[in-house]
This record gives sequence, structure tokens and C-alpha cells, in this order.
Amino acid sequence: MDIASFNVNSVRARITNVCDWLRDKSPDIVCLQEIKTVDENFPSEFFEELGYNIAVYGQKSYNGVAILSKLPFEEIIKGLPNDESSDENDDQARYLEVVVSGKKPIRVASIYLPNGNPVMLDGEISEKYKYKLDWLERLHNHATDLLALEEALILAGDYNVIPDEEAVYDPALWAGDALFLPETLAAYRKLLWLGLYNAYDVTDGRPHQYTYWDYQAGARQKNHGIRIDHLLCSAQAIDRIKSVRIDDYVRDKPKPSDHVPIVGSFDL
Repeated sequence: MDIASFNVNSVRARITNVCDWLRDKSPDIVCLQEIKTVDENFPSEFFEELGYNIAVYGQKSYNGVAILSKLPFEEIIKGLPNDESSDENDDQARYLEVVVSGKKPIRVASIYLPNGNPVMLDGEISEKYKYKLDWLERLHNHATDLLALEEALILAGDYNVIPDEEAVYDPALWAGDALFLPETLAAYRKLLWLGLYNAYDVTDGRPHQYTYWDYQAGARQKNHGIRIDHLLCSAQAIDRIKSVRIDDYVRDKPKPSDHVPIVGSFDL
């Protein structure tokens, strides 16, 4: 079973690119991020023709996540649960969780974690960066509950976290960025310490393999990229993983997203 994450940077603008990749690779479950559309305008018909069931948690013009699955959904949960420390009015569409029917139930989430930039504003830590750290804490708390279920769990998505210096072409250039600050990395590692495993690190681990290249300054041609799209897995999922690949050729297709798919192959 192939389970993928792909920040499409507007699903309607990239529909040809995305569907070409789906026809080419035919993954079983696909977690999409940054779909940038409300639920009713999501182009479901294109994906239904390819044999996918669809779950969508959209938002006008910004954010938005979706999950495509060749397996039926048993459960669909929209939104990351709030807790005492969070903004209860948080309505940004950044988290979608489903349970699908495999040999055993498989729980998969599509995550679009906040960017967090700019970090500072008028000499103070910005609300955007506070929101990023708060969101990471909420994800940590929810992941704690999910891991207690002791089932195959894959938290897939654009984490907007560069996990280490080997996941960026020039660490010094990103030193002050919200994706690479010590506080961001500490929150990310706190997630891993719960008992989550980064599928790429476990199965491959080669340095300087990227999932994102900016549109500007010939970043793709120079391979000036970063790896910020991750598949974080429970022990029950990582024990069944066979391989991980990054389909970076998608970045060279017409009208591409600035991200490319990352795909885990599991015996689930």
C-alpha cells in the first residue's frame, strides 16, 4: 500500500499535474495540503474518475487539506482538537484525519502546519510564530491520544519544519526562519519522542533530498531545496514500511506545485 503526501499549492490550478501523477503512480492513499478551495468547489469528479473516495476540509483561498483513498472511509474527523492552551476560535483548515479499512484499520491524517513567518514583528514575537508553536503543541497532545490506540498511524503532510541541516541546501541561510529555529525543532523532536518515526529517516536517510523548491531564482535548477514534507508513523506503521521515495520529477512538469509528493510503501 502506497501512502503519499503532496502539497499541491491550489488543487484547481494544478489539477492536470496532480492527475497525471496519480495516473502514473496510482497511490492508494494521498494526503493533499494547501488545496485553497472550499469543500463545494473541490474538483472531486477528477479524482472519482480515478477510483478515489474523497474527504475534504477546505477553506477559501488559503490552507485546506484533503485525503484521497482507494479504500473506504470508516471515520472522518475535520480539524485538530483544541485544548486549554489553544485559540478556541481557530478555524484554519489545516488538519484532516480518517480511518480506512485495510487488513486492519489504518488511521491517516493530512497536515498543513503553519509557516510561522515572520518570526518577529515590531520587536516582539509575532502572532504567526506563536500560532505555529501553539499548533505544534496541540498536534503533540492529539498525537499522544492517537498513539494510545496502538494502531497503524501515519501523520502525513507539509510540516513546515526543516528537521536538520541535512534537509536544507544551505543551513546558514535559513537560520532565522520559522521553519528552522531551535524552538521549532524542539517542538518537532518532542513529537518524535512520543514514539513517532520519520519514514524517510528510517528507510532512506540520504542527505540533501528535498520536497520543496522555491519558484524564484532558479531554485529547482540549482537544487536549492528543503525537505519539509514528512510521513510520521507509529510503531505499528513503521514496522510495516518497505520504502520511501520522493517523486521530484513532478516539479519539472508544466505548471507544478513548489512541493513534490513523498510516498511511503507499507505492507498494510
